Amino acid sequence: MLEIFKLSEHEIERATLLDFLKKEEEAGYIECSNKVLESFLDGFILYKRGKKEGQQKKSTLLLSNNSILKKLRIALEFKEDDMLSIFKLADMEVSKSELTALFRKEGHKKYQECGDQFLRNFLMGLTTRYRADSLEKRTDNLEKC
Repeated sequence: MLEIFKLSEHEIERATLLDFLKKEEEAGYIECSNKVLESFLDGFILYKRGKKEGQQKKSTLLLSNNSILKKLRIALEFKEDDMLSIFKLADMEVSKSELTALFRKEGHKKYQECGDQFLRNFLMGLTTRYRADSLEKRTDNLEKC
């Protein structure tokens, strides 16, 4: 995670990062600001996809649930079907039109604001997918031994 922050040119101390990762009720918990979260997401895009040649354009999106979802989609190179399958992992049925409405420009007549619960379900689906992948890889490695 420290490496991801560095990619977005946001230096963060290990101790501060650990405080961000604590639960609210734990001593030393620090709430993550929008600026810090945006730096992490921008770094995550660079970490997963690499830097593009030429001038780097700084994100102009206001940090909203819609932009968080969009940055995750970009970083993970998800297509529509990938996104829908992630929602299914969180036991949430989402139609293609509901999904595309989230990625429309604000002000567009079919734009839909991404609610907290919607984003939370997406993150739960991601967790389910990547923890399952990680567990599967560890099991495969154990079987090879």
